[in-house]
Amino acid sequence: MNDARDARGFLLAVGTKKGLFLGRSSDREEWEFSGPHFPMNGVYAVGIDRRGGRTRLLVGADSSHWGPSVWWSDDLGGSWQEPARPAVRFPERTGASLERVWQLQPAGDGAPGVVYAGTEPAALFRSTDGGESFTMVDALWDHPQREQWGAGYGGQGLHTVLTDPRDPDALLVAVSSGGAYRTADGGLSWRPSNTGVRTDFLPDRFPEFGQCVHKIARDAGDPDRLYLQNHGGVYRSDDAGRTWKSVSGDLPADFGFGVAAHPHTPGTAYLFPLEADYARLPVDRRCRVFRTTDAGETWQPLTAGLPTGEHYGVVLRDALCTDDADPAGVYFGNRNGEVYGSPDGGDHWSLLTSHLPDVLCVRAAAL
Repeated sequence: MNDARDARGFLLAVGTKKGLFLGRSSDREEWEFSGPHFPMNGVYAVGIDRRGGRTRLLVGADSSHWGPSVWWSDDLGGSWQEPARPAVRFPERTGASLERVWQLQPAGDGAPGVVYAGTEPAALFRSTDGGESFTMVDALWDHPQREQWGAGYGGQGLHTVLTDPRDPDALLVAVSSGGAYRTADGGLSWRPSNTGVRTDFLPDRFPEFGQCVHKIARDAGDPDRLYLQNHGGVYRSDDAGRTWKSVSGDLPADFGFGVAAHPHTPGTAYLFPLEADYARLPVDRRCRVFRTTDAGETWQPLTAGLPTGEHYGVVLRDALCTDDADPAGVYFGNRNGEVYGSPDGGDHWSLLTSHLPDVLCVRAAAL
């Protein structure tokens, strides 16, 4: 596993409250896990960058003693590198300090070397050297609405960064609780992107900004089609986030944290609904992933192989993902320390590993 040349099969990166666990499989049926890497660190962000003929793992590790940092590995976790100077650091003029890295997102092939980091306090950072150093995207931090952004229950984090495969200068980001923002000029200017998203906790039910967005995913077939899991509400956009419509019609609940899109099949996405009350537990205490195959017009529960009894595993915003194989794999981890996977797009599931610390994020790739 220490040899980067031995890169066949599948990789599953599981960030937890106490370190990173790495799974390897040749068939997505049997998995071997190593770890914890970064023990006693909360790992909220993992990125897998396979551009330029290499596989680089990027990890946002958060130590209660040493503070937050970004690490990288070019040998599938055999060794890790950390810059001598913090990779993500707020400029002195901001008066802010980094609390956590919530997202590490490699840009597309049209922007080689570019990696984005979303942070708490909510800000966007950009790297041009594969994630070894970052600079803050000033225009978003200086946006006149930023000072009015709230903070979600988990903090004010920029947790979603979506790059457009057609245009490296087009980005969409999401903040809890600031809403979604988009840029068409590489981050020089930003516009709120929340039209149609309801906010029940503010006097104005449809404000320009201030929504508590939990996660956004991009459809595989149409780059302009997006899926949004809000704090109460599931939405779809058909115009790259300019406007949104509700698609939560036949879901058992419209609250949840994560949303993931199928990597190849248009109109297919996945959710893990939760009850919206303060318990925030699976609906009816059942472990169920819901899938749409018609862009959110209808949703069907997927249960084959998942626990059938009373279940309390909560899936967080970055703990639901797909790989990019064909057929696609779907994965989720929960706060019970369980990780489940499906090698066939969600039709059948199995328990991949258990008894981990709380699972905070999951990322997967076919190598």
